[in-house]
Amino acid sequence: MKTKSNKGLVIALILACLLIALVPLFALKGAEFGGSDDAGGEMVSEVTQQDYEPWFTPVLETLLGGELPGEVESLMFCLQTGIGVGIIAFVMGRLVERKKWQDKLKSENPTAKPSEI
Repeated sequence: MKTKSNKGLVIALILACLLIALVPLFALKGAEFGGSDDAGGEMVSEVTQQDYEPWFTPVLETLLGGELPGEVESLMFCLQTGIGVGIIAFVMGRLVERKKWQDKLKSENPTAKPSEI
């Protein structure tokens, strides 16, 4: 079985990712990169000309009686990201394996209809 090497494509994509992440940091010197929650609240206040008041408080903040430490928030975000990546990788792996399985069955029985595979 012959496989095609895509080292150049992989390197180009990694460089593109690094550029996307690093260029804004150096191009926008002194810029503040705030969170979307803060920006959303500010935008609502600006549009409605009233102070923005959240509709509810987060469940964990209510249970703990205060805000979560930044490290815990980062940990929860990383766990969420890891679980999401795991699910996406699992689905993509299943799709690739299904395609290989169908190709193998098709090569063993070339006269079969697609619905029979």
